[in-house]
Formats: sequence, C-alpha cells, structure tokens
Amino acid sequence: METLDYISLNKKGILPVVEELQKLLADIQIFYTNLRGFHWNVKGKQFFMLHEKFEEIYDDMNEKADQVAERILMLGHTPANNYSEYLKISQIKEVSGMSDGKEIIEVILDSFKMLMLRERTVLEKTGKVNDEVTVAMMSDYLKEQEKTVWMLVATLGG
Repeated sequence: METLDYISLNKKGILPVVEELQKLLADIQIFYTNLRGFHWNVKGKQFFMLHEKFEEIYDDMNEKADQVAERILMLGHTPANNYSEYLKISQIKEVSGMSDGKEIIEVILDSFKMLMLRERTVLEKTGKVNDEVTVAMMSDYLKEQEKTVWMLVATLGG
C-alpha cells in the first residue's frame, strides 16, 4: 500500500500537481541560494535592516523547501535534490555579485513574482484533483508572500 491509497488521491491524476511541485521546489531552492548571497553581500545605508530581512526570508524559504519536498513524497514521488536539476527547471535564475540593497530588493521582488505565479499554477492543478492539503499550503504561502512583497515595495518607496 502507498500513502495515496489512504489519503484517497488518484495516483495518475496527481501527476500534474507533482510536476508543478517539483518546479516550485527548484524555484525555492535557487531563490534560497540567491538570498544567502544577498544576505552575505548587501552593503549600504540599510545594511542592518536588509541583512536581517534577507535572513528571515531565506529561513522561510528553507522551511518551504522542506514542506514542498515532503508533500511530493506524500504524493508518492521523489523530490529532486540536486542543483543541476533545479537549474534546468527553475524559472528563477542564479544571481551573484550583487551588493546594492535597492537592486537586490528588485531581484527579490521579481523572484517572488515568479514564485507566486508558480504557486497559483499549483493551486489550479490541485483544485482539479481535490488535493485540499496542497491547496491550503499554496494559499498560506501566497498570503505570506504578498505581505512580504508589500513591505519590500514600501521599502523602495513605491
């Protein structure tokens, strides 16, 4: 028996959800790595605030990566776990060498935009197969991320 047998989700029907979750996991992992670099390298007048905020965001992304990977496992599949695979399927691209806080925030906002679009795609797919647990997970992520985006936009003065 498999977990899907007990949670009453269709093995074949869940495949599009798992495919999108794999892409989301890749996006989160690349974003996480970028955030670590931003945290380490940011300079300027807002250093203290941004340094702390970037750490807060990457800690959150680390937790989300674990949650998404565990959900993929619950749905009967194996999450990708190497960066070569993540780089192939992630919409978010690696960024390095950035230290200007304003530029970093703009990259983070673009990354959140991509994450939220992916999460909305996951929501669309999960709704079709009655996977309420993944729906709730994505809804929670979107709620948190929209607030973070609002705060970052306000930080830029917009």
